[in-house]
Amino acid sequence: VECSSADEALAAAGAGADIILLDNLAPRGSPSQELHAAAAQVKAAHPRVTVEASGGIVLGTLPQFLGPHIDVVSMGCLTHSAPALDFALRV
Repeated sequence: VECSSADEALAAAGAGADIILLDNLAPRGSPSQELHAAAAQVKAAHPRVTVEASGGIVLGTLPQFLGPHIDVVSMGCLTHSAPALDFALRV
């Protein structure tokens, strides 16, 4: 379930979701550190739930999104920002 706040994530996990995607929450190094606080709350209440971080993550900011309560990190930049390759195959 994609969630944009700790309250949404806790409600989804409480309703039976087994994977919580925390989307576009502020990572470590930001004033609020919403992502890590929300992940810690979810893991404390539902330790078996998988927590995924997503939204605006690029290679340069990846370390800010890693933490003890984050199980998976999704990086859309790997697909939507990949450079094009022009090639041909002749048979």
